[in-house]
Amino acid sequence: MKPLLLIVDDEKTQREGLRAVLEDHYDVYIADNAASAIELLESEPFDVLLTDFRMPGENGLKLIKRAKSLGHPPVCILMTAFGSEETAVQAIKEGADDYIPKGGMLIEDLEKKIQRALKLQKLEEENTVLKQQLGKKFRTSNIVGESPVMRHVFDTVEQVAPTQATVLILGESGTGKELIAKAIHQTSNRSHHPMVTVHCAGLSPTLLESELFGHEKGAFTGAHERRIGRFEKADGGTLFLDEIGEIDTSTQIKLLRILGERSFERVGSTKTIKVDVRLLAATNKNLPKLMGEGKFREDLYYRLRVVEIQLPSLRERPTDIPALAMTFLREFAEQNRKKVTEFTKEALDAIVRHSWPGNVRELRAAIEHALVFAKGKKVELFDLPASMRSQAGLVHAEPAGEASALGALPGGNALGGPFSNLSVEENEKQLMIQALKRTSGNRTEAAKLLGISRRTLHRKMARFKLN
Repeated sequence: MKPLLLIVDDEKTQREGLRAVLEDHYDVYIADNAASAIELLESEPFDVLLTDFRMPGENGLKLIKRAKSLGHPPVCILMTAFGSEETAVQAIKEGADDYIPKGGMLIEDLEKKIQRALKLQKLEEENTVLKQQLGKKFRTSNIVGESPVMRHVFDTVEQVAPTQATVLILGESGTGKELIAKAIHQTSNRSHHPMVTVHCAGLSPTLLESELFGHEKGAFTGAHERRIGRFEKADGGTLFLDEIGEIDTSTQIKLLRILGERSFERVGSTKTIKVDVRLLAATNKNLPKLMGEGKFREDLYYRLRVVEIQLPSLRERPTDIPALAMTFLREFAEQNRKKVTEFTKEALDAIVRHSWPGNVRELRAAIEHALVFAKGKKVELFDLPASMRSQAGLVHAEPAGEASALGALPGGNALGGPFSNLSVEENEKQLMIQALKRTSGNRTEAAKLLGISRRTLHRKMARFKLN
């Protein structure tokens, strides 16, 4: 299919001549003024607009400005009087993709300009699509969420990603701070350069300084060769400092300098190195509290906090838990080649009701555990980690070392299951029956499911007269 081209010129000979030489490669339309051209542009998604500058009514500059405001703006090339550089510069400012002098205009040059502009437009469109895909990718990864608080986080990421602003990401452990940092990098104009991550906790001040800035051979004991630091490795890209609340004050001073000057020296060197790095940082610490204790510099805090993103804990967005659980289930089912597709109501209820102190990281581990133990197409309550299956209020007093976890089976009061109106004793009896049915009468396996010893199971079976 030929690209759609519109020629606008009040001189009939000029526009007809251009149509004759271009119609082999383009589907050509013509207009003799800006008003007629606008009508055509609004009715057809033109790929190229080739317009004269001087015309009755609106001139070519105003026409280009109108064309670029359309939903599908065409490539715009202005034909100017020979030597009219001032007009050409103004055309570019108004949005023209290129210009060509009318006097002595060569068709070969015109076609080259059109082809080049079309290629650039295609690249821009592909880049836009790629960024949209990346945006969808991070929205459907481990940071799934449609709750208002997570939509706000996503909107902030999309707004801040194209800028060069330093971002401080705050949140409890396991809330996905590193994933947010990756999303910012992937949707930024630095995405074709590396994102380098440094986990600051657990590194001594000397090691951290060497890790960040590199060192020269012989700079300290054990420095047997020159080492390039993370700032140099991230040149042109993004450096993510995780757990920044753990760094010592001497390293904080050096970070403060590099944020201001974008320069540093390797350990053991006097040579200043300039880098182009965007800095992202994250912590689960209360930095204002550390500042009050003299453990974190106030000036560094405000340098890092140009934009702040606060990630909510999982308990603050319970409506996102089912979608997250399904995302992880699909992921692990595919990895392990298991045809597990959903959760039973009891299992999903237990997942939603859990407090998740470890946040998304804990949820992910729990779903992987459940997938491993799932026997059918559904994850059942039995398949979840034991810590999630125990339920307060369903535990009888047991001899020392034999505490019961009978509430772990479907139907427990905390889940509002089919036995929720029964007494605790009758509840236990029904749960034991379920466990024995599930294990085909295997008492050892039934005891394991119930979280009690085989001896306790025998005693309770005798009390409830179960054979």
